[in-house]
Amino acid sequence: MKQAKNILEVRNIHKDFSGLQVLTGVDFTVAENEKHAVIGPNGAGKTTLFNIITGNYKPSSGKIIFKETDVTGKPPHILTRMNMSRSFQITNVFPEMSVFENVRAGVRSRQGLRYNFLKRPERVAGINQKTEDILEQVGLTDVMSEPVSALSYGRQRALEIGITLSTEPELILLDEPTAGMTREETAEAIRMINEVTTGRTLIIIEHDMDVVFSLADTISVLHYGTILASDKPDEIRNDQKVKDAYLGEE
Repeated sequence: MKQAKNILEVRNIHKDFSGLQVLTGVDFTVAENEKHAVIGPNGAGKTTLFNIITGNYKPSSGKIIFKETDVTGKPPHILTRMNMSRSFQITNVFPEMSVFENVRAGVRSRQGLRYNFLKRPERVAGINQKTEDILEQVGLTDVMSEPVSALSYGRQRALEIGITLSTEPELILLDEPTAGMTREETAEAIRMINEVTTGRTLIIIEHDMDVVFSLADTISVLHYGTILASDKPDEIRNDQKVKDAYLGEE
């Protein structure tokens, strides 16, 4: 069986903020089409790591290799064009725009279209159809005309995943996508994330271990700024040093 290529390599990443060491040598790889969870206690550096991978921060040292290209320090819009997309821990949507308009903005951006091009009917039809397809994937067709501000918190998070999908990513990064959800919303989110990431690579930060073990093919445990362990879920579940450092707290 042919081994999948790595789509992402995180090589010896360090990050400090005014002398405060947050990441102290992070190394792990993510294979194509893998679902990879990054877990760890609060303050472990998970969101800082995401911000470095997605170009929001530059590392103090180390490299990020995406699709065999060194993208260390490249800005987010360049990485989006290379088919990397992320959601944020805090919902990042336009609340006064409709659900449909939020997703369509991402679709239009991906296709490089300015507003004046939308006067061409065939382009409008193509963009609108793509938008509707994404809304169907994330279960929001029934509220597509509603302003985002009218949505429940769980459906706003679903919308943000829809916006993430609108750029046609190969690699999706989700930062605590089920935070603040009810048990029922979380179960629906797991189902939806599994479905929309089929054929794509996923990296997810998540504190809910039910979500992690339901989704992840591989789990990396970040602890005091470095990777304590990176392995299959069953191995992580039974790793004593991981239990002592993190899982035992749950």
